[in-house]
Amino acid sequence: MTMQCPSCQSKHFDVFDFHGEEVDRCQDCCGLWFERGELNSALSTADNGDDRVRLERSLGQHLGQTSRQCCHCQQPMQHFHLMEGFEVEIDICSECHGVWLDADETQKVVHSPKIKQVLGELDRQISIKTWLFQFLSQMPVEFNIKPKHRPWVTYLLMLVNIGIFMAYGFNLSAAEVVFDEFAMRADHIVAGQQPWTLLTHMFLHGDLMHLAGNMYFLYVVGDNLEDALGKLRFVGLYLLCGFAAAAAQIGADPQSNIAMVGASGAIAGLFGMYLLWFRHASLTFMFIVFQKKLSPMAFFAIWLVFNIVGLMMAGQGVAYWAHIGGFVAGLLVGLSLKQSVMARNPLLSMLNQPELKIQR
Repeated sequence: MTMQCPSCQSKHFDVFDFHGEEVDRCQDCCGLWFERGELNSALSTADNGDDRVRLERSLGQHLGQTSRQCCHCQQPMQHFHLMEGFEVEIDICSECHGVWLDADETQKVVHSPKIKQVLGELDRQISIKTWLFQFLSQMPVEFNIKPKHRPWVTYLLMLVNIGIFMAYGFNLSAAEVVFDEFAMRADHIVAGQQPWTLLTHMFLHGDLMHLAGNMYFLYVVGDNLEDALGKLRFVGLYLLCGFAAAAAQIGADPQSNIAMVGASGAIAGLFGMYLLWFRHASLTFMFIVFQKKLSPMAFFAIWLVFNIVGLMMAGQGVAYWAHIGGFVAGLLVGLSLKQSVMARNPLLSMLNQPELKIQR
């Protein structure tokens, strides 16, 4: 019997090796036809974290009958979501149990066991533990994928910041000397004085709470970004965002003689990259006593509004322009590198597909 493609109605098929299984491929649209059991066998062989795949046990919503006809039975096929939370639409014959995958669906289906595991991490719900942590610390809880490698650069940046603060932070006279020499002042930079402070100010902090807040957010977003970028690019972009933050603060008030210290400008740049590349993550926000998981886009939009309001109220002691400048720099970096980052991180690319639905 001559096969006919359910998608483009072509009758031109060839044999295609799909992870050890010989399956039928449409020569025109490159869709794949799997006889009963072939897809499970192929997915069990593929490097996707599951050696015993049973696709039929994890199918999502039944979307009804389609106009597509089975390659063998010529019966109308049934339309299903691949799984709950990953709404890739696949076609299954209820008579012979064959499966048809369009060309753009194959890699999504191959990685579906990993996606299923990751969804378990991303869809975890807030609990009394997360509530207590945020209520007591006033810091958000992150729900995200675990990095493949230990974030040694993130740890090193934290260690350097903490070590430097410990050297002067509890001695007022030592702090004054350090700030005089290594804190950044806009008027000094404009006058060509102390140019090294464009770098050194990123590793100084005004007090213990300032340090703790910055180091916590560096830890939250840094591990995933370091994993996605690689160690050298991560530290380079971290410093680049810090310089952009300093430039924004100087440009906003070039005659200021107020000492600027802190890693918050550089970390704000990480926020921009994080919200563009990790849209599937969640960060908790505390509305008085009500804790809610928010998308990075929503969370950092609120953070940005707080900074803009602080800027409009002419608050002293906080480098709001540095925060905004670093954040904008991070967004620009995130947009320019997104394609290459996704190409280097297939799972991350898969998690950024519109079919992925996160419970918040």
